[in-house]
Amino acid sequence: MANYDKLYINGAWVPSTSSETIDVIDSVTEEVMATVPAGSADDVDAAVAAAVAAFEPWAALSVEERAKFMSRIGDALAARMDEIATTISRETGMAKWLSQLVQVGLPINSFNQAAAIAEGYTYEEQVGTSLVVREPIGVVGCITPWNYPLHQIAAKVAFAMAAGCTVVLKPSEIAPVDAFILSEIVDEVGLPAGVFNLVSGDGPTVGQAMSGHPDIDMMSFTGSARAGRSVAQLSAETIKKVALELGGKSANVMLDDLDEAGFQKAVADGVGKAFLNSGQTCSALTRMLVPRSRLAEAEAIAGAACEATVVGDPFAEGVHLGPLASAAQRDRVQGYIQTGIDEGAKVVAGGTGAPEGLDTGFYVRPTVFSEVTPEMTIAQEEIFGPVLSILPYDDEDDAVRIANGVVYGLAGGVWSADAERAKAFARKMRTGQVEVNGGAFNPNAPFGGYKQSGVGREYGRHGFEEFLEVKSLQL
Repeated sequence: MANYDKLYINGAWVPSTSSETIDVIDSVTEEVMATVPAGSADDVDAAVAAAVAAFEPWAALSVEERAKFMSRIGDALAARMDEIATTISRETGMAKWLSQLVQVGLPINSFNQAAAIAEGYTYEEQVGTSLVVREPIGVVGCITPWNYPLHQIAAKVAFAMAAGCTVVLKPSEIAPVDAFILSEIVDEVGLPAGVFNLVSGDGPTVGQAMSGHPDIDMMSFTGSARAGRSVAQLSAETIKKVALELGGKSANVMLDDLDEAGFQKAVADGVGKAFLNSGQTCSALTRMLVPRSRLAEAEAIAGAACEATVVGDPFAEGVHLGPLASAAQRDRVQGYIQTGIDEGAKVVAGGTGAPEGLDTGFYVRPTVFSEVTPEMTIAQEEIFGPVLSILPYDDEDDAVRIANGVVYGLAGGVWSADAERAKAFARKMRTGQVEVNGGAFNPNAPFGGYKQSGVGREYGRHGFEEFLEVKSLQL
């Protein structure tokens, strides 16, 4: 078991002012895999003070120098890829082979991209008689989730630091160990003291202290809509900028012109997109919309794909899905599956209970529902587990209405035999990104949502610009 007994503040490992600790639970064994400090408001004060002191010299450093630090961090993450992937698979339940690609590969990309964007960015432009300049916003508070822990840390920390900001990070208490490994790397590469600070702890203590802190200039939060509202409300007291990446209930629409082979491919792909990371993905395509006349066909394909999904130890060969990240999450998902049954949805595959032979670990059965109506709970609320709802629609206008008929707008998908028709439909979807005919995720394109899925964008140039203020010099 790993015991992390210090926080990383002002370039040094220091004890928390609180004596409380947090147990980190292994999602596979249900045993304690690590302990970390449960930080205090005083720890936040110390971290913010360090970030404030470090801001001016860091912002004054050349873009090239800041970029070098980001690249060094990316290289050091790559050198510890196996260790970090193993850690995150234990924290979150993701299959180890996928953790290497996603949970570590994408953060490496973020640090390298942040470096490249910072170096290539145009910080000044002439607008008539004004010189418009972009400058770092200041001290950024980052609160990150447990499902893609290091990925979401990198989306905030790498781009904020590359832009010239200093940061205070609170990782999820469910999956904080990867953040401590990142802090070790930050220390090893010699990042100036105070540029990066780590305070582990819970939301009501550390998260609230950060959100309400008068010396934090911006809060960047990824997590639930409920917690996001709290961050925004507390941040409003000091009128700080807020970026939020919240929940999703994304629609994946099969248009009526697909032939049999195209429909087979689209539905099977859609099951995988709903189940990624055991469904613990805010952008998962969890609502599949199909023409009413093809509902039975969709059920057969999706049911077969679900039954073929291998659930088990994330470190075993051939496993697609591991456990969920926590007992609370497992129980939440089981509750939603039962609600779907109670409200009259048809169980095509899966159902309540753990998969056979998996009594230890936070496992659930991947589940496909059909005959789901738009007003059902499982068609409206984010489940965050491997649960797919298939909804029939009558015509294209009906499909648009159903797709847009939720409070979220994070992601989506559309399939058509006609690429132009698919793009035209995608434009009608009120959502931040849409996969067109299975288009791959682009980690350098802007990511974020409409409606209650959030405010602002992450990754690439758009994500970099979130951490810059705009100033006009009238000449």
